[in-house]
Amino acid sequence: MAEKLTAVKGMNDIAPPVSAHWEWLEQTLRALMQRYGYRNIRTPIVEPTALFIRGLGEVTDIVEKEMYSFEDRLNGEQLTLRPENTAGVVRAALEHSMLYDGGKRLYYMGPMFRHERPQRGRYRQFHQFGAEALGFAGPDVDAELIVLACDLWAELGLTGIELEINSLGQPAERLAHRQALIAYLEQHAAVLDEDARRRLHSNPLRILDTKNPAMQDVVNGAPRLMDHLGSESLDHFNRLRGLLDAHGITYRINPRLVRGMDYYNLSVFEFVTTQLGSQGTVCAGGRYDGLFEQVGGKPAPAVGWALGMERILELLKEQDLLPAQPAPDAYAVVPDAAIVPRVMPVLRLLRQQGVAVQMHAAGAEGMGSMKSQFKKADASGARFALIFGPDELEQNRVAVKPLRGPRPGEGAEQAPGQVLQSLAEVALWAPSLRGA
Repeated sequence: MAEKLTAVKGMNDIAPPVSAHWEWLEQTLRALMQRYGYRNIRTPIVEPTALFIRGLGEVTDIVEKEMYSFEDRLNGEQLTLRPENTAGVVRAALEHSMLYDGGKRLYYMGPMFRHERPQRGRYRQFHQFGAEALGFAGPDVDAELIVLACDLWAELGLTGIELEINSLGQPAERLAHRQALIAYLEQHAAVLDEDARRRLHSNPLRILDTKNPAMQDVVNGAPRLMDHLGSESLDHFNRLRGLLDAHGITYRINPRLVRGMDYYNLSVFEFVTTQLGSQGTVCAGGRYDGLFEQVGGKPAPAVGWALGMERILELLKEQDLLPAQPAPDAYAVVPDAAIVPRVMPVLRLLRQQGVAVQMHAAGAEGMGSMKSQFKKADASGARFALIFGPDELEQNRVAVKPLRGPRPGEGAEQAPGQVLQSLAEVALWAPSLRGA
């Protein structure tokens, strides 16, 4: 016997009934994006490695430790499975001159890949949904994206999600803060862990995002970037705050919020929860006005966010908000395999009328008893059983039996019973099956 093959560690199958929850969440997200005027973009899963080195920053955890990179055996090109999609969206916008006629509001969804330790809501193949607003410079679009996320939480019924915001200012302001930060951290070098010492002169801002408890006192006493911001950066941040206040959105200013990619400037934000253990961030983003230039284009303003689909689904499960599994409207009970050729066209007509019908299929030992078929009908969750018995078919009819509620055309106060329907009038009784 051949060796049994299994999925790669941290890359999971999504099968029924769980996949129905994914479809429901995806549909909810698409509908919300449409209402806000965001349009779908789909980019390749594989991108040039240079895109992420230049876009995310060479001294970042993602580039240094987590990317799945390889050499194309045919032409030697260095390629990477995308660890995130903002850089890919910007690459696509540049490649197709998407901003020639003005700004664009875009959204995407799909798998991303990072080689990290699998844990709850965090896998090596994970799925992100992202919203990107390209070509808009004002804080109104920053606020729009934050409000959009808040509307999503409300639509899903999620609670316990808090918003944290900060400003990273502009490059010159970050440089001044960087110099002050290095000088401060050098005075506390004995407390720094290996990662912090390695980043001290290459990317000291990321040290502020450490999760090492032994470094928290040093981090809390570090120079604040907010104190180095100029008037324009402060004005952008204060206008954003004013817009959030006007919407009644509660937030906390977190001066240590820096995000994990180098492309951010000005506004950054995270939506966090305490209900998922250490993986508390469920949605995060910010402004990245310099990314277009970093990947070879003309400067253009941009802002966006991404959420982890697995984490949102985990949170929905934690709060008991996942919807019931979808069920067919009707289940076709077929006592004799010989009548299947007559049954299937009727079911097709019902489906064309918008009725979801599941037909009992023959097993190795035939169609099975009526009792076993009714058990399967009930287990399917269908509201009705369609019984194609010989007596009914002799009259060119089908018996319709409610499984969980009143029969077609009757009120809820009446006891469920069985009625006969004419096979010649499918269009007339089909609406009752689908609840129309």
